[in-house]
Amino acid sequence: MSGDNNPLDAGANLHKVERSVVLPYVPASVAGARRHLCGDLRAMEIVEERIDDAALVLSELVSNALRHAGPLPVPAHPENTLGVAWRIEVDRGAGSGGWLEVSVRDGGSGTMPRLARPSVSDLGGRGLDIVQHLSGRWGTEMDATTTTVWAVLDLSASDVGPAPRDGTDGTPQQESSPGRESSGLTARDLAKGTRFWSVLH
Repeated sequence: MSGDNNPLDAGANLHKVERSVVLPYVPASVAGARRHLCGDLRAMEIVEERIDDAALVLSELVSNALRHAGPLPVPAHPENTLGVAWRIEVDRGAGSGGWLEVSVRDGGSGTMPRLARPSVSDLGGRGLDIVQHLSGRWGTEMDATTTTVWAVLDLSASDVGPAPRDGTDGTPQQESSPGRESSGLTARDLAKGTRFWSVLH
């Protein structure tokens, strides 16, 4: 398992996190990716409702890659893997809000990802409809060997919590909500560039 991380920007109002990780091509990767995205969003004090939206979008994109596409090609990538990435940018100045982009890269399939038109009785086929509904925009990029499906969720000023309370080193601290999953990752860890993708439970 491997991953990269650009730490939390220590600027006064603008905060950024960028993650890119290679995950095993297995169903358990859905929950692992979702857990760590939620940890980053909580560390940046995004409201729980929007965290839930982001987790659902990422879950749908990873699930679709596992169901409809193949793993990333070797030898350019480790065997039986897919790529997951997200970028979060929040501006707390003048109540601006921000945005979150999530993307999933796989080995592609014979068809382009597209919205399905399932009947009322169909059990599946609604994943990209959910992604479209929750995100401001989404799309697909293809090259000779891979496909990337991405979605952008806009964050309004009300989606961004109050300016984080400073810790002893001036870096915001994460607090866990009762009954919610926590990655144990704090904004202080992000500021230090902590890598936590070595193991997904």
